[in-house]
Amino acid sequence: MQLHLKCILIASLYAAGCHQNNSNNNNGSAASDTGTAATATTEVTGETSNGIEFKKQGTLAFVSKTGADTLRKIDIQLAQTDEQRADGLMYRKSMTDDQGMLFIFPDMEERAFWMKNTYISLDIIYIADNMEIVSIQKYATPLSEESLPSFKKAKYVLEVNGGFSDKYHIKYGDKITYQ
Repeated sequence: MQLHLKCILIASLYAAGCHQNNSNNNNGSAASDTGTAATATTEVTGETSNGIEFKKQGTLAFVSKTGADTLRKIDIQLAQTDEQRADGLMYRKSMTDDQGMLFIFPDMEERAFWMKNTYISLDIIYIADNMEIVSIQKYATPLSEESLPSFKKAKYVLEVNGGFSDKYHIKYGDKITYQ
């Protein structure tokens, strides 16, 4: 019985200490106000301190126009349903150059994306059904509601960090493969 009471006392002191630290460290930022709540939602929604958690669902390779060289390989998260495509990379606070999101659409259409609720700059790469890159919108402005069109029909759209295309020499006419 005494051990049980000691455990309750320790847990109570720990919780009070966490609450005290949050109160003392509150400098007006939202992160301080929601530290405990964010931990609770992490388990349920896959949120982290950097936004929505990245879930690797495949790999993607960029292949040069000539097909001779693989320019770069990355891990990808897929957006295949209407809901997944609508959410995209919204609320994500960071992403590495080894990560991206591949949007898969059922048909070839001219596409347009925006950056509403997206906190990181992105390169938006539009890809035809033959896996060829048809256009790239570079350095998209975070949180902007400006339309970023493909100008050509695309079946796939890949979002990677802003500047990725320049850094790794990804251009129109290059191709992708993914699995």
